[in-house]
Amino acid sequence: LDLDALRADPDYPGEEVERHEAWGCVGTGGGEGTPELVLNGHVDVVPSGDPDWWTGHDPWGLHESDGRWYGRGVCDMKGGVVAILAAVRAVGDQLTRPFAVHTVIGEEDGGLGTFATLRRGHTGTACLIAEPTAGTVVSANAGALTFRLEVRGRSTHGSRAGEGVSALDLFEHVHAALRRLDAERARLTVPPFGERPWPISVGIVSAGDWASTVPDQLVAEGRFGIMPGESFAEATAVFEQAVASVDDPWLRDHPVQVTWPGGRFAAGSLPDGHAFGADVTRAVEATGADSPPFVGAPYGSDLRQYAAHGVPTVQYGPGHIEDAHAVDEQVAIDEVVRCAEAYAHLLLQRCR
Repeated sequence: LDLDALRADPDYPGEEVERHEAWGCVGTGGGEGTPELVLNGHVDVVPSGDPDWWTGHDPWGLHESDGRWYGRGVCDMKGGVVAILAAVRAVGDQLTRPFAVHTVIGEEDGGLGTFATLRRGHTGTACLIAEPTAGTVVSANAGALTFRLEVRGRSTHGSRAGEGVSALDLFEHVHAALRRLDAERARLTVPPFGERPWPISVGIVSAGDWASTVPDQLVAEGRFGIMPGESFAEATAVFEQAVASVDDPWLRDHPVQVTWPGGRFAAGSLPDGHAFGADVTRAVEATGADSPPFVGAPYGSDLRQYAAHGVPTVQYGPGHIEDAHAVDEQVAIDEVVRCAEAYAHLLLQRCR
């Protein structure tokens, strides 16, 4: 991938890790023309955390036990990629209409791989992303932005703490304002989303450089959920207004600095009543499973990128989102097999 060109694109989705090179793969078959079905899976994974917390196995090696695979990325989402490849191997030679498989990098930190793939013209009539959905069909995603807050106080010796201004104490007021905003936005949920679908979460807080010094600087980073139909400009304005609303004399003169580094995930959804949803339902039912419920997910994914290109897209794949990014990440092998069967039926429906 031409990283310089992608980063210069006005719609560049952002990154949160350093990259010097990046690769993607598009596999096609079944005939010429625009693919009737794209099957997408990302091959990047998040860090493992402390490997000592994992139960008896290396997070970077595949471990099989009691009908489950364990290891970083098996749920999010190597299990889904395996199911895609198994489906194509099973029925690919029966297909006469075009299909494609997109394996991409960068989904975890903005979606650079799918962004590049679509920029090269690799689109389709419909797309299924094999993210873990626990038997449901995800037809809508909330979006998300990464925020960074810099709070400045005034340092002094810890024995004279009352004469300084603790950046940590100031942040408590800011954090309270964010909790209030979170509660307000939680009341704005819409179908098919459940409760609190676009939360605000602070993931990193760093303050001070000496135990006996009042900290004069604090940096906090976190995630701000984006609602459907909400632009990045609208969302950031709401967030920044909440931060600026903190009623503190020091902060009025020394306002919190808010920046927006990292990935940018817009919300996205399958249009209501779109026929592709019925196709996916039939494919799942053909495996002997019950009709899957259609739900909204509170996290971002590459769904919104295909949707923005006019490609109706859903997520359906093996595993539970609770196991993604977790210690002892796992996926049931029989779920991988069932999803492979569903993908094969979907390929036969659309591409035979």
